[in-house]
Amino acid sequence: MIKLLKSFSVLFLFIKSLKSMENCPAISSSSSSSSFFQKIFSLPSHSRGCYLITSDVLSQLPEIKTIEIGLLNLFLQHTSASLCINENYDEDVKIDMETTLNRIVPEGKQLYKHLMEGKDDMPAHVKSALIGVSVIIPITKGALNLGTWQGIWLCEHRDAKNSRTIVATIQGKLY
Repeated sequence: MIKLLKSFSVLFLFIKSLKSMENCPAISSSSSSSSFFQKIFSLPSHSRGCYLITSDVLSQLPEIKTIEIGLLNLFLQHTSASLCINENYDEDVKIDMETTLNRIVPEGKQLYKHLMEGKDDMPAHVKSALIGVSVIIPITKGALNLGTWQGIWLCEHRDAKNSRTIVATIQGKLY
């Protein structure tokens, strides 16, 4: 019984400490003006390489303009491509990225057991795992809060053209 009372006392103190933090601007939130939105969309088909897709994402998600402060999560529903944030200015960066990935994860039938879908399939899975299939981008005053030279990239790791599907989730405070 004493242990139970101590547990309730600790819980009460914890709840009381949360109440005292309600006015702290760094952690406060208002559920009445918070919003969640989710949309699934496809990107144009691309063969192997790195592609700037920021404008594709923005054209699919006009809802971003309604968010004062929030987050955009992009999740790629594939295991042989990836998403990342990288330079949006110099085209050579895309070429160098593809070249570097091919050096890090080379193709070759003798290197992998999984060859079911071709010699580029298993290396594509490894590259996807290394880079990742999701990015989170802050939304500030109705716009993506990317750096001056940053853009959203799709890295396609297969030789053949593939259409790719993204699940976009927006959460944030509405204007």
